Amino acid sequence: MTASSLYIGIMSGTSLDGIDVCLINAQAERFEVVATHFSPYPAEIKSALLTLHAPSFNELETAQIIANQLATRYAQAVNDLLNQQNLQPEQIVAIGCHGQTIRHKPVIEGNVGFTLQLGNAALLAELTHITVVSDFRSRDIAAGGQGAPLVPAFHQSVFSHPDKHRAIVNIGGIANITYLPKLSNKQNPVLGFDSGPGNMLIDAWIQRHLQQEYDADGAWAATGNMDEPLLRDMISDSYFALPPPKSTGRDLFNDAWLAAYLNAHSLTPQDVARTLVALTVQSIVDAIKRFCPEVDEVYLCGGGAHNTLLLNEIRACLPTITVNITDVLQVGVDWVEAAAFAWLAQQTILHKPSNLPAVTGAKGLRILGAIYQA
Repeated sequence: MTASSLYIGIMSGTSLDGIDVCLINAQAERFEVVATHFSPYPAEIKSALLTLHAPSFNELETAQIIANQLATRYAQAVNDLLNQQNLQPEQIVAIGCHGQTIRHKPVIEGNVGFTLQLGNAALLAELTHITVVSDFRSRDIAAGGQGAPLVPAFHQSVFSHPDKHRAIVNIGGIANITYLPKLSNKQNPVLGFDSGPGNMLIDAWIQRHLQQEYDADGAWAATGNMDEPLLRDMISDSYFALPPPKSTGRDLFNDAWLAAYLNAHSLTPQDVARTLVALTVQSIVDAIKRFCPEVDEVYLCGGGAHNTLLLNEIRACLPTITVNITDVLQVGVDWVEAAAFAWLAQQTILHKPSNLPAVTGAKGLRILGAIYQA
């Protein structure tokens, strides 16, 4: 391991649970997760970020203040990791910082849209004394793409198999799928897309009724009964029928979206929770069957991979396919996305494109990210 191969990735996703930091060794001949660190969001940060997902009073100033607060927290998390590993800032080539998404509208009325991730990259570079790469999604959107998902390029580099068709399913706030055809098959392209809600609706529901951050192992949802009419209504949303490339977020799948469907049903909170698990499972399974031909193996990552109920349901729905977690591929389920943005930062520093046009819909390969020198 050499200092010139060390990169750090920072990911704070739609689940709003906190900051994932991952140190990778990205030598040309191999990829390795060296160390990881997690820093939870305090309640006031999470609340402020949720408020910013919709128009509000003085939101521009509020957004910039929170961006500075996030940069400070990102820097502290990075410095904690460096201290744990006895590393100095000058030993790290760059930080890849995704930032916290508060709006993602890649297309507006048929025209180029925008994406907005908070996190002051200039301040982060100042506080860590490390070069920072950020704003990865905007360049792809400018080229006519969705700006998402970007992680499939990393999946292709690290998880592809010479003789197995694989699907990598990240279940964070939103669930996204990467289809990796076996390397010996040059006919099928890599695909990647958001299948729909992952943990986002489930977490919001349990926070509302039990004041808990999440439903550990799906234990509470398991006490309820899945309601077929509600599931049928929710899965009829036009987003699920769209072919890739496609991406989504809290702009669509939010409390108001769920409330509109619940108005026509009278269910216990546990039954709703169980049905939300079924929605996540069915939208993932339907997408795999429809868009990922000949899959031999499915690997789950993200917070949802810890949900035993959800994992078992996916396995039951795909009985002829091996379903496992990415830990067996040497990248822990909680660190895949943070590792991906460390890898994406390396691509930017090396002036290499890192979007996949077949995934995002962009007009071609593009070098992503804005660089803030240390």
